[in-house]
Amino acid sequence: MAADFSRPGSLYGAVDLGARKQALEAQARREAAAKNPAPPGTPELIEPTAATFTADVVERSMSVPIIVEATVPRAEQVQQFSLAMEKLAAEAGGSWLLARVDVEANPELAQALRMRAVPTVYLAVQGQLMPLFEGPLPEAQLRQALAQVFEQLGVELGAPAAPGEEGPAEPPVDPDLLAADMAIEDGDLDAAEAAFSRLLARSPGDEEAKIGLAGVGLVRRTTGLNPSEVLRRAADAPADVKTQTQAADVEMLAGDVDAAFSRLIALVRRTAGEDRDKTRLHLLGLFDTLPADDPAVAKARRGLASALF
Repeated sequence: MAADFSRPGSLYGAVDLGARKQALEAQARREAAAKNPAPPGTPELIEPTAATFTADVVERSMSVPIIVEATVPRAEQVQQFSLAMEKLAAEAGGSWLLARVDVEANPELAQALRMRAVPTVYLAVQGQLMPLFEGPLPEAQLRQALAQVFEQLGVELGAPAAPGEEGPAEPPVDPDLLAADMAIEDGDLDAAEAAFSRLLARSPGDEEAKIGLAGVGLVRRTTGLNPSEVLRRAADAPADVKTQTQAADVEMLAGDVDAAFSRLIALVRRTAGEDRDKTRLHLLGLFDTLPADDPAVAKARRGLASALF
């Protein structure tokens, strides 16, 4: 799966809704579809235009995930892929929907979606849109890619639960958290950082995004370091801020949280002025890699306060 998750974001306001007539026509199509549902095993295929994309995809994704296939339907090289998409949508039984965008007929949508290849597949969920992959995949790879996406969303690829059965215990994950998780799996720290930052911009108090962003910074700082060598140098230079903060980072990454916190609290006691402030800020940054109510963080905050005052 591609690691480029620089998604267009919510398309509210990104496309012109067009004339009132087009909106009414779209509503009429939806009402007709409701009165005449597709035969069993036939997936509902949404075919949005630039005028109806917000209503047909963005708004509708508030209640059900939608896979958006942006393509040129008449192109022979994508037709097999489109048939595979319809097959998987039929198997889903309504747990997710398929929307096919004809970008040749709607070039403004292609521009809004920032397409680079045909087809490009997106996920719309909770009013947000994010790219998943580019190019036609064989059915087996397509099935695997969608399975990964919906597993993280808590949505089954098969039919939804029957009346009376319990659905997913958790609400759908935020699309930026999903993008970050997938980017981390691909080793793309830039994409993960961007996704966490987008989420924090929308929800400054989101703890998962805060922890994730701090974790990305920790991984960046420790990339290329030899932990044994760093710890050896730290033992020989107990007052060197750079060496000690690196040692705390490698301890933190190894899961030795108490050791990392104790090291920096001790360094706060040994330093003054700018060095002390650098150490304090680094320690606060390590706090952000854990939940705020983690007992180790509470203990270290008390230790830091004692060292400072």
